[in-house]
Amino acid sequence: MTAAEFSVLPAVLVVEDEMLLRMRAVDMVEDAGFTPVEAINADDALAILESRSDIELLFTDIQMPGSMDGLKLAQDVHERWPSIKIILVSGQLKLTDDDKPVDSRFFGKPLDIKQMIVEMQEMMGKGSLKVVPDDVSVLIAKALHPKSNGAAGSAGETSQEFLTAENDSLRLLLQQAGIDAKVLLAQAGIDAKEREAADKLQKLILEELHHRIKNTLATVSAIASQSLRTATSIEHGQQAIEGRLVALGRAHDLLLQARWANASIEQTIRGATEPYVTIGSGRISIQGPDIRITSGAVIALAMTLNELCTNTTKFGALSVPAGRIEIEWKIDEEALRLRLTWSEKNGPTVHAPSRQSFGTRLMGSLGQQLKGEVKLAYDATGFVYVLNVPMASLVAPT
Repeated sequence: MTAAEFSVLPAVLVVEDEMLLRMRAVDMVEDAGFTPVEAINADDALAILESRSDIELLFTDIQMPGSMDGLKLAQDVHERWPSIKIILVSGQLKLTDDDKPVDSRFFGKPLDIKQMIVEMQEMMGKGSLKVVPDDVSVLIAKALHPKSNGAAGSAGETSQEFLTAENDSLRLLLQQAGIDAKVLLAQAGIDAKEREAADKLQKLILEELHHRIKNTLATVSAIASQSLRTATSIEHGQQAIEGRLVALGRAHDLLLQARWANASIEQTIRGATEPYVTIGSGRISIQGPDIRITSGAVIALAMTLNELCTNTTKFGALSVPAGRIEIEWKIDEEALRLRLTWSEKNGPTVHAPSRQSFGTRLMGSLGQQLKGEVKLAYDATGFVYVLNVPMASLVAPT
């Protein structure tokens, strides 16, 4: 399909600060037959809406950093552009009709792919493009249930049943945790006022835990969907999913050590690369000033480095004995920007891929996530990846 043909499709503005979840939402929009336009927060979304007139639907997460959350954005859009239809999603809140703009729709995370496609098509009319072939749901279902005989339901139904069961189990665990905590407090002889304060604190902690777990489940679902979308076989899809989930787990381990505050960029890079190549082996060099970066940047950078490492061990410098990797980052103090370069040396001749894979999309999304830019160069001397981003997107404000 040509760019001209693609541009005439109705446009959907997707607003989501989580990189993988935004990529999955973009896929849903394309599968519904519409043109996705991406924004990472409300400020970006408003700038897009003010600069173009073809947006027909706003698809926004509610919990987002920035000057306003998704609900306030939806209310602002409804007032300024009343013809734009609105879909709100959240992994934590539950909205009533009084909370949301008139005629908007609300859905809880994790999202059911099939349901969301149907909802968008009902709100905007049937799309004119179908990106994913009919048999992709069969591939996903087989990957999730490899021992089944093909009687499994669609991908959306299968993953939704799994996630619903997980959430039911989580709810029971949280209820039991509340009962256990009250018993322990009573046994410890804590008085009523202290117990009330502890109950409030526990409620806040459990709500945050529930929100984080639901977001993680949604992210896992997005990884599975994205990985299987371009998988050439069940085995290929399984390996891709496993590698990406391991990378996500390592990033969370690092954040747990930092208590979900700012983590070290050097430790993030080391943690992402060490499973593939040993630091100090002479096959990889890491150099740059150590700074503390936000949790969102840690996860995004770790996932991107996992893709780079996976690719180089299969096709690049680390696929041959003489190959090596150089990772270097510098800070431009005047421009207040960070430039990170991944360079492959002494590897086989590289060629640009014939199609855009999930990994390539992920690398590009990292630049957008951090309000910067990404460049990929398939040089004769080796593959080069460059990330150039403003420091304000990496470091939490003091």
